[in-house]
Amino acid sequence: MSRPITLFTIQWGDIPLNELAPLAKKMGFEGLELSAAHIDMRRAAVDMDYVQEVKDLLAANDLGCWALSHHLAGQCVVDTEPEAYDSRLDGFAPAEMAGKPKEIQQWAIEEMKATAHAAKNMGVSVVTFFMGSPLWKYWYSFPQTSEEQIDAGFKKVVELWSPIMDEFDACGVKLALEVHPTEIAFDYYSFKRLLEEFDYRPTLGCNFDPSHLLWQGVDPVVFAHDFADRIYHVHAKDVKLNFNGRTGVLGSHITFGSMDRGWNFVSLGHGDVDFDGICRVLNQAGYQGPLSIEWEDSGMERVYGGTEACEYIKQFNFDASTVAFDSAIKTE
Repeated sequence: MSRPITLFTIQWGDIPLNELAPLAKKMGFEGLELSAAHIDMRRAAVDMDYVQEVKDLLAANDLGCWALSHHLAGQCVVDTEPEAYDSRLDGFAPAEMAGKPKEIQQWAIEEMKATAHAAKNMGVSVVTFFMGSPLWKYWYSFPQTSEEQIDAGFKKVVELWSPIMDEFDACGVKLALEVHPTEIAFDYYSFKRLLEEFDYRPTLGCNFDPSHLLWQGVDPVVFAHDFADRIYHVHAKDVKLNFNGRTGVLGSHITFGSMDRGWNFVSLGHGDVDFDGICRVLNQAGYQGPLSIEWEDSGMERVYGGTEACEYIKQFNFDASTVAFDSAIKTE
């Protein structure tokens, strides 16, 4: 198979890495996408002995690492701006910073810069992340939202993230944004706009997660085809749609897992994502990075689900053909 199957560790943050690594291997994974829950980015940025300890632990369990993740700090870079601050961010930063958005923002910026160096020291070329959005509260244009407000929001993102991207460039590491609600880029056209605002800077690409596109009504296969050159990493995650005439895409403030919702994240193979179509597009694009399972299913025990999901995705992890299917047919 051409692509390694890895486990994104953020949903497993309650399990120490020395316990999670052998569990992941037992579930069938070939590697881990290490989140900040399992690697101290600032320490890994400067302490090569610590980095070697992490590498040795992975090697002892026959696991690789192709990407790091720092989603939570990334969210705090922009969402601590006065027009965007959300007190829920207090839980993403050190406790002593609660209620102090400017302190949280500075912490987040330094965290992300350190992550660039941590990735370099780990020998990893991609960091998956969130970047936040000063515009998310404007997703519905009432009260009326002006074009000037939208323009200013994108400009603010470029202003705050450009120095961070400079650090990533210096380290030879790329940033893969998870296109996701609450981000400045949450669907097809907002991601296109973001790339344009950064003048298609090579540093910035996509952590392709089909589940967040599908429930919004965006075809993940079309998205992957059109942005193939910007897919720097892939999250394999499934979503089950339940639009029955009562439900809608906004979720109705109903807790994840409830069958009254219009959609729920589910273990791979239990939803509506076309993984066959996605993997064919990835083959056509020459994507050789990991398929990293982000396991989320409120209705299933997670070790059972993680094991099943790992086995499920392998059936679509086929290599592209090197010959035409009819090349063996001989004509006179």
